[in-house]
Amino acid sequence: MKKYDVAGIGNALVDIEFKVSDQFFTDNGVEKGLMTLVDEERQNALLKVINTEEAKKQCGGSAGNTVIAVSQFGGKSYYSCKVANDELGHFYMNDMKEAGVTHNLNETNLAEGITGKCLVMVTEDAERTMNTYLGITETYSTADVNESAIKDSKYLYIEGYLITSENGKQAMKHAKKIAEDNGVKVAMTFSDPAMVKYFKEPMTEVIGASIDLLFANEEEAMLFTGKDNLLEAREELKKVAKRFVITQGKNGAMIFDGETFIDIEPYVTTAVDSNGAGDMFAGAFMFGITNGHSYASSGKLASMASSKIVSQFGPRLLWHEAKDILARLNP
Repeated sequence: MKKYDVAGIGNALVDIEFKVSDQFFTDNGVEKGLMTLVDEERQNALLKVINTEEAKKQCGGSAGNTVIAVSQFGGKSYYSCKVANDELGHFYMNDMKEAGVTHNLNETNLAEGITGKCLVMVTEDAERTMNTYLGITETYSTADVNESAIKDSKYLYIEGYLITSENGKQAMKHAKKIAEDNGVKVAMTFSDPAMVKYFKEPMTEVIGASIDLLFANEEEAMLFTGKDNLLEAREELKKVAKRFVITQGKNGAMIFDGETFIDIEPYVTTAVDSNGAGDMFAGAFMFGITNGHSYASSGKLASMASSKIVSQFGPRLLWHEAKDILARLNP
């Protein structure tokens, strides 16, 4: 019996989410719809022109949101990450604990430096734009990977955002090898189209001969495979992933279970905030496949969960919302 369903590795970021107008981007030189890495000075300049009192603050990062989702649905998850010995670092550690996720952080191993922050700017059209200062998480390396937690998990989940640094890439490869050497399945998310567009070669290096489960959206799938339509892209993905999920926004999702394709219907909702939808889909799906659900059933759960996320502000469900969604899956 494994101790954890999913052990994740990724960037630990405190998400500071707030609503803006398109004019805000024009006035402050922000490129809409993308995740952009910025330095501390640039991020502080943006913080000065937002109303932080109305902002929503939570521990996050892509894989962080996913392992929290696993926990909220009743799964057992672990997160390996890096924060600093500062106010936000302690906030992150405590918030992750309250979310029911076991992690590698404690009062004695917080590093000196600055905890990473992600400014999540949400516009009226529900699109999310992120400006991220990685801070101490940029130094996440093989030394921060918890070998015993990976060995004691059903799945290792790797965040694609780690690919932006050489030490992050090495940590991804190291964790994947630990998993493979110990019979633990490996899942990875591309995280963002920019990660595929600008880091395709190192991303391919991490994937290696193959990966057990890959998460991508339509744009990422086509960018990675070099195909200009989804039907060709999904055939190419079979060459590198034993199984994969392609999320399609308002059109639902497409799952390859190793043998056949499964179309997952969307759940009609009014979109308010798309931040965290992909992370939630991955978390709900991985809870499903590690807790006795079929790929089709897990896809349905993930679709319901992500539709709920986009209908509200913030990347995380309330505990009772997760239970309600599970009840709808198993009436």
